[in-house]
Amino acid sequence: MPDSTGVHINTKGVDNNTYDAIVIGSGISGGWAAKELCEKGLKTLVLERGRNVEHIKDYPTANLSRWELPHRGDITQDTRKNNPFISRAAGYDEATQHFFVKDADHPYVQEKPFEWVRGYQVGGKSLTWGRACARWSPFDFTSPERYGYGMSFPIGYDDIKDWYSHVEKFIGVCGNREGIPSMPDGEFLPAYELNMVEQHIQKVIKEKFNRHYVSGRWAHITEPQPIHKEQGRIQCLNRNACMRGCPLGGYFSSVSCTLPWANKTGNLTIRPHSVVHSIIYDEQKQKAVGVRVIDANTKQPTDFFARIIFVNASALNSNLILLNSTSNRFPNGLGNDSGVLGKYICFHNYRGSMGGEIDGFTEWYYKVSKPAECIVANFRNVEKRDTDFFGGYVIYSGASRSRYSDAGTKEVVGAEFKEALSEAGPWTAYMYMQGETIAKESNHVRLSTDKKDQWGIPLLITSVGYDENDDKMVKDFLEQGQAMLEAAGVKNISTYDSHQAPGLDIHEMGGARMGKDPKNSMLNEFNQLHHCKNVFVTDGACMTSTGSQSPSILYMAFTARAVNHAVEEMKKQNL
Repeated sequence: MPDSTGVHINTKGVDNNTYDAIVIGSGISGGWAAKELCEKGLKTLVLERGRNVEHIKDYPTANLSRWELPHRGDITQDTRKNNPFISRAAGYDEATQHFFVKDADHPYVQEKPFEWVRGYQVGGKSLTWGRACARWSPFDFTSPERYGYGMSFPIGYDDIKDWYSHVEKFIGVCGNREGIPSMPDGEFLPAYELNMVEQHIQKVIKEKFNRHYVSGRWAHITEPQPIHKEQGRIQCLNRNACMRGCPLGGYFSSVSCTLPWANKTGNLTIRPHSVVHSIIYDEQKQKAVGVRVIDANTKQPTDFFARIIFVNASALNSNLILLNSTSNRFPNGLGNDSGVLGKYICFHNYRGSMGGEIDGFTEWYYKVSKPAECIVANFRNVEKRDTDFFGGYVIYSGASRSRYSDAGTKEVVGAEFKEALSEAGPWTAYMYMQGETIAKESNHVRLSTDKKDQWGIPLLITSVGYDENDDKMVKDFLEQGQAMLEAAGVKNISTYDSHQAPGLDIHEMGGARMGKDPKNSMLNEFNQLHHCKNVFVTDGACMTSTGSQSPSILYMAFTARAVNHAVEEMKKQNL
């Protein structure tokens, strides 16, 4: 039958295409939406624009050594030439490239440089994420409004802390209980130990700066609990090959954890190769009734229907879908009475890094290639503003010892070369920043009016950039980081400001932000669209500000909380 635009839609019968809930996206937050909805008894359809990926079966490089790969794991010149953006993404190499979207496969328009990292497959970017899982502090939810550079979330730490616990217990998060105000403790498995140099740096930073250098909170199973064994996941073996997909389930991904759990209920349907065109709004019912999908391969459109819809397509694609979901009621995008949809896009500032050598500690050689780093908790602008910039930053850090010193440069061969390879080299230490950025109206995405992708959907235009506040923060990190490393005896320190484009941080946020006032926000305190209550957005698009901690576990907590609220409202016949 034709729709209002004359496009013929293959509905296959409304009844056959109707579910209790539809989830758009199968990544970190989408997988959690599916788990929670299915556990609560809702027949749930998960729409994924990419191919299907099954745990273990579809990790083709997981157990290969680098020398078994055609180019020893390196990216060829042709690959870099054809993929100048994605080939710079963290973790992208010959062993992981199949989990990243090629530059040409989904074009977009860069009004300002923005390097958009995407993973189109069942599991999304949960297969390649960095896995850092520190909680936000109470200060993070309110700092922008307290200091006058933004607005607060409509909820605070006390509203989300139990949902953090709910998520941590299920996915497995390692760490120590440290009592740090700017990085609250959680439900932890045993932490990764600090090696001898890291312990030394930790002691110096605490004694001389009164700052916290601790083992990071990471989504790795260091000591399986019964719930993890029930999921079929076992202890992380520290192979540090996570982004290839882990056959052990040692780190959390949708493919190894939430989606199989949802599937066990019998309530889950996953439909890969389903590019979401838009959300369908019924003018008479005054609510969303379904989702329009374009088959990625055949280009055939189909409509699916549900009582509630969760939008978890990853921040920028979620913005794209909402902007493209137009109707007489919402000519500028679904729920967009405020006009802020697509605006206040923000990200994390990763530009600053440094590293150097440290003498001594030659009696120790640390062999474990642990997948977790150390973290210096945010110490800037926490309880009061103490710098000439807004926001704070955390520092990721570590120390290691090379397997050999200068065997690669010695002009030796034969036995002498093998002896050189057996020598242990010097210890090195590094730091890099993850900084808050200001959510500004000028940083935005919008739809192209004249360019469309291969599925007939308008291309997304990105107009996102740095500002003076970001420059000041980078400068402060480079000064403070160098001071801390020098105090610990690190020498020959090289500092860098990469000036990399936004996007490579892979932490894009905002565009459909939460807020108390429908006049300046898209979502309420339960991640519902203010003006279309049966649509929930719980991925990065919902973020009102960025904080300084990694956001993925917060998305998971938001999602579980929103599902709980949605189901309660459905029982009351409010949705």
